[in-house]
This record gives sequence, C-alpha cells and structure tokens, in this order.
Amino acid sequence: MNKQHIIDRFVKYVTVDTESDPNNPAFPSTEKQWNLARILEKELKEIGMEDVELDENCYLMATLPSNLDYEVPTIGFVAHIDTSPDFTGKDVKPQIHENYDGKDILLNKEENIVLSPDYFEDLLQYKGQTIITTDGTTLLGADDKAGVTEIVSAMEFLIQNPEIKHGKIRICFTPDEEVGKGAHLFDVEKFGAEWAYTMDGSQIGELEYENFNAAGATVTIEGKIVHPGYAKGKLINSMLIASEFINALPEDEVPERTTGYEGFFHLHHMEGKVEQTKLHYIIRDHDMDQFNNRKKAMLDLAEVLNAKQGKKLISVEIKDQYFNMKEKVVPVMHIVDIAEEVMKDMGITPLIKPIRGGTDGSQLSYKGLPCPNIFAGGHNFHGRYEYVPVESIIKATEVIVGIAQKVAVKFQ
Repeated sequence: MNKQHIIDRFVKYVTVDTESDPNNPAFPSTEKQWNLARILEKELKEIGMEDVELDENCYLMATLPSNLDYEVPTIGFVAHIDTSPDFTGKDVKPQIHENYDGKDILLNKEENIVLSPDYFEDLLQYKGQTIITTDGTTLLGADDKAGVTEIVSAMEFLIQNPEIKHGKIRICFTPDEEVGKGAHLFDVEKFGAEWAYTMDGSQIGELEYENFNAAGATVTIEGKIVHPGYAKGKLINSMLIASEFINALPEDEVPERTTGYEGFFHLHHMEGKVEQTKLHYIIRDHDMDQFNNRKKAMLDLAEVLNAKQGKKLISVEIKDQYFNMKEKVVPVMHIVDIAEEVMKDMGITPLIKPIRGGTDGSQLSYKGLPCPNIFAGGHNFHGRYEYVPVESIIKATEVIVGIAQKVAVKFQ
C-alpha cells in the first residue's frame, strides 16, 4: 500500500471540520458534517464502489460486490465522520514527523506545547515510525477519520487487486457518533450485512467486543432563598445539599480511580445557586447487575437525604444510553475469532479488552448487527495531544483486507 497516498487521504479528511454538537437535537447535529460526507461520496464513486448512497440523515453507504463464484456472508465496516466537541476541530493543521526518534515532539513553539513520551509512554512503541500530530491548538480527528481512511483505502486496494478473493462488503460512514447518536437512524436492514466491524479503536492490536452499560443522571436539588440576615430556619441552600449528595457516593468509584471492568459515577458538570442546583452524572458499569445497582444507589441516596430534610428537595432523573454489546456478540463469537486470526497472521498481537466507553457497535449490535471494534491506530483522542502512527493506519487497512479474505476462505 502506498504510504504517501494514505497520508494524503488522512490529511484531506482531518482538515475538514466535522465537530458534532451535543446540544443540537437536529440530525446531523452540525451542517458541516455534510462537507466530508459529500467528499467521501464522490471519492467512493471515483474508486469504483457501487450502490453509493448518501441519505437524508448523512449516512453514507456503499457496496463492494463479491468476486467469488460461491456465497459467503456479507460483512460490513463502519466508521464515523464527526469529531468530538470536547476540543475544537476547526482549522486542524496536521504535522508529520518522520522516523520518530523517541524524544519530545514540539507541537507548538509559540505556546510551548510538547507531546512527551515522559507523560505519554505509548509513544515509545512507535520509535522509527511516521507520526502525525496536531499543532497543539486543535484535536487531530484520528477519532475516527483514521477509521474512515482505512476503510476507503482497503476498498480501493481490493478494487485495484481483483485477484484477492472476497465476498460482498458493505461500508457505512455515520454522523454524530461523538454525541451518542451515531447509530440512532442507521438502517440495519438496508445495510444488509450479517455482521460488521467498527474501525474506531485506539492503539494497534485493539479488538473489543465488550463495552460499558451507560446511563445519564440529572440530580435536581431545590432550595429556598431568603435574606441571609434573617435566614435562620428558613433558608435552604441547595448547593450545600448537593455537596452532601456528591460526598455520599463512593469516593473511589470515579473515572480517575478505576480501570478495566470497574464502573463509576462521573460528575461531569454542575450548575447551582441557593434556590436550585443541578448535578449531571454519567453512570457506567460493564456488569448489568452492578449497573442497575448504581442507578438504584442514586435513587436511594436521594430518598435518604430527602428524609433527612423532612421534605422532597432532591429528584433524580436517569436515562439509559447504551448497553454492553457482549450479550449480542458472544453468540456469534466467530466474528471476533476471524479478526483475531487475521491479526495473528499479520504478526499483530491482539489486545482484547473491554472498552471503557461506548461505540456505534454497541447500539448496532442491539439493532441486530453484531459489531465488534477494531483498532484505528490513534492515541489521546479528544484533545491537543492526539496522534496517530501512519504505520498503524496501514496495518488497520491490511486487517480489513485480511478479514475479507478470511471470510472468503472460511465459508467456502
């Protein structure tokens, strides 16, 4: 595969601003996502993909027809075009560092922004490789434009090398994954694959089929404002009650103190005055029973504190967001085994671990499209220190090609 061609493609994608907006109920949440979708629509037609369709909701689907004389399952590959609203994706200026020497990378001289292996140790495993970084003022967008690059490049490679045998492949690029809506309007029936893979993981080798069960919780505390000089027995400070609620939850069950399969309560923002305070939490756990216990714990805590106050001042609204796809993937575990075998055949050590987050694949699995997640190669997503080794993008592209070949052989 042509390294410079892949670099050029990736740079073209990341320099298109596609940041999504969690506060806009429209679909997609930002008009600018259409800009990349239309670029990709044109490019897919140019490389020879068939049934290229960009629908009214900004989902782009296309087909690579089978070149076999026998039937095998139709498989799919999925990536998202939006970037996270956690950090700006406007005016991305990628920097390419060839033959990385294992030392600090100066991202921005004016602001003294440094990407250092002293802090980001994963950098050292890419010594000697070509690394693409930001200029320190934006995110990069490898999440998930690396995945988009890999899927387009793999399809182009298969079209240009017809001697490589494969069954029918469907691809889809989705909007709004970063704001939790990426699979909401995904038409699984129209997609028509028996299973798929999201190309949305991080470091080389990642292969994931477990993720958090997730819910969002809004805790509303009502207070009462009176003149502080005459407040005794009358004023109710909602912020102080809120602090009591916060401190009553387990102090070690937070994101910064948990790992692996451990769940958490995460207070991600709050706003408050004496009269009313709102706490906004996300609740996460891999185990469904523990997930339900976490939700119950918040409701029970509200009841305890309301009883202490002698009146109902605290209300908790909880909404489920997504669930652990393990339940849907384990019955068809061969789809994970195929990806694992391909990686091993290529000399890549599979890193099979739970996702401490969510993925389009979770929602798609529950909609009837089992969908494990494969590495896209990037690191430090959603911030100024995001980077991706070009060699990882190439390897992920080769994994897609390898899976297509493996399916053709296994179902012969």
